[in-house]
Amino acid sequence: MPVQYITAQLSDIGERIDKFLASKTGITRSQVQKLIENYDVLVNEKHVDQNYRVRIKDAISIRIAGEKAERLTPEPIPLDILYEDEDLIVVDKPAGMVVYPAAGHDRGTLMNALSYHCPTLAGVGGPLRPGVVHRLDKDTSGVMVVALGDKAYYRLAEQFKRRAINRTYEALVYGDLKGEGKIASRIGRSESDRKKMSTHARRGKEAITSWKVIKRFGKATLIEVKLGTGRTHQIRVHFASVGHPVLGDSTYGRKVEVKTGSGERIRFPRQMLHARLLGFSHPSNGEYLEFSAHPPEDMAQKIQELEILT
Repeated sequence: MPVQYITAQLSDIGERIDKFLASKTGITRSQVQKLIENYDVLVNEKHVDQNYRVRIKDAISIRIAGEKAERLTPEPIPLDILYEDEDLIVVDKPAGMVVYPAAGHDRGTLMNALSYHCPTLAGVGGPLRPGVVHRLDKDTSGVMVVALGDKAYYRLAEQFKRRAINRTYEALVYGDLKGEGKIASRIGRSESDRKKMSTHARRGKEAITSWKVIKRFGKATLIEVKLGTGRTHQIRVHFASVGHPVLGDSTYGRKVEVKTGSGERIRFPRQMLHARLLGFSHPSNGEYLEFSAHPPEDMAQKIQELEILT
């Protein structure tokens, strides 16, 4: 991953680290804050938070993943478009598709497809992720919104920041859950593996996940999940932490199969997590919009197998 090294000067004293780096690198403050949260910003070889004030001769390093290319390469990749206007586009992202280019995924991403489909994209958000106000993991399917203009980007980002977005997921999790519940445990970057998140991180942030049962299958449960916050890998980390990992999640749960009451084994080749519904206020006129998508064929098939064999 490319690393930039910056030394603070006299004129920089007292400026917040996120504002300082945004002005020096050209990426947005929100992106800088994400890099700080992910320990990709170090001051004098130590981690700081976004409120840190720059001091004279501070040696600052910033590591930016996946920014080797200067611009997106448009690709004619088919998209399942749920809605589109001059301000935004809403798509049903398939499982297996990365949202924007990063290390190891230079092509075939959602943003490569959108740069081909859309005549213009937002000017903010970074050269490889213009207009991206939220994302879904590669192996998570479902509804996503991308801003096509700068005003729409900032207004949608503000709704996510205020937790004014309605986000509902469906997940197949390991074990037998009953009724409904809430998980409220802090999530932060794992200190033993930087690629993973953890509920035991020293610098974890508040994370709230509510759920209720849709259908029980004995060794597996189909649940509806609502996010009260939007931490990285939140659903996957929270349910793994309480002993009910998302089925097929080899990173956090490693429960890639279940044995049914009839003795049959059902394998799950990817994490069974789907963003079913997304609701927000239109950034231009304030009208509430809501979009939904059924789980993809592979997840629907596994649900059917569980229904038949349990």
